[in-house]
Amino acid sequence: MRTLTQVMTAATAVAALTLAGCGSATEDGSGTGDAENTASEVSSEHNTADVDFAAGMIPHHAQALEMVDMADGRPLDPEVEELASAIAEAQQPEIETLTGWLETWGEDVPDVDSMTAKDMESMEGMDGMEGMMSAMSMRQLENAPDQAFQDVWLALMLAHHKGAVAMAETEIAEGENPEAVALAEDIKDSQSAEIETMKSLIGGGA
Repeated sequence: MRTLTQVMTAATAVAALTLAGCGSATEDGSGTGDAENTASEVSSEHNTADVDFAAGMIPHHAQALEMVDMADGRPLDPEVEELASAIAEAQQPEIETLTGWLETWGEDVPDVDSMTAKDMESMEGMDGMEGMMSAMSMRQLENAPDQAFQDVWLALMLAHHKGAVAMAETEIAEGENPEAVALAEDIKDSQSAEIETMKSLIGGGA
């Protein structure tokens, strides 16, 4: 099992290849299927819902990756390690894809590279974003003792995923861009499945 740091490094490299047009679509069902397009391939057709979806999902995914990073080096069950790896491998490329779309549409791209949880919480519109963890929740996760960390992580990530599903459902209902709607459908399906997995793992249920 690769470490989570190695997974995230590999995911970043894959995302760079995808944006350069050198990558191919994956078939692992982790949220990076047919909806993953390069910026040059995305349709210019879009509406406010598409922009809100892309601009909102970028910091949402970034926070999930921060939570995955917090899990690195913690004692986790193998199933939880596998889940964390899958989240990183799916969501880092999606951030790159969403960033490319916003740039193609001439829209502002959220700068989340150096943001802390507190910064994200204070961003315009973040206070009402579905499933975003507060700075306090992120501190609680970071400071959780090893024996409690796994269940705290699962509970917070489960709530975070529910928020992403709600955001995806809004895009599916209101979005106009076909690629964005397809990605939203992919996110809804993959994260709904991961929610069920997390429910089964809380309390060492696996």
